[in-house]
Amino acid sequence: MTSNSNSSTRTKAARKRRILELIAAGAIRSQVELTDLLITEGFLVTQATVSRDLDDLGATKVRNEVGQLAYAIHPAQAFAEDPLSRVARMAQDLLVSAEPSANLVVLHTPPGGSQLLASALDNAISTGALPEIIGTVAGDDTVLVITRSADGGVAAASHILRLADRQEIHSAQSFEPNVGIQEKHSEGKRS
Repeated sequence: MTSNSNSSTRTKAARKRRILELIAAGAIRSQVELTDLLITEGFLVTQATVSRDLDDLGATKVRNEVGQLAYAIHPAQAFAEDPLSRVARMAQDLLVSAEPSANLVVLHTPPGGSQLLASALDNAISTGALPEIIGTVAGDDTVLVITRSADGGVAAASHILRLADRQEIHSAQSFEPNVGIQEKHSEGKRS
């Protein structure tokens, strides 16, 4: 374990910077390997957290110089996509329904899709692109979205649905209530 246990150096941004350094320095071949390295260095992470970080950073597995699959980050991919555009793309591809209740929204995806959608939402939240949302919790096919406002669920569901329809990408501040919207846009609108 590293001797510096200062918690201020263990922020999400510090963790992502360290992941970039580790990937650039050598052959990180698995999420388990990366998780173990980060824990050894004092980061409190789970494999799910590392998975989201790799997704956020645009890491992909490629064959290295000795023919092994290892993570790499192409400079043009890292942080290239606008956070709201990414939410819109993920929602368009994965969102089945959005059901608000008080300060919550339950988003349904196909099995296995919730982690990708939650990761996109979390990235947009952390960059300030979705200021009305506090965070998400993802299962296999369900994402729970928590809003700051006690009655923000309807507005957040409406905003996410508009993103899925690509009607709203550039206005993060436009959480306007749209009562009655609970189901995703009709399949006929998808391109």
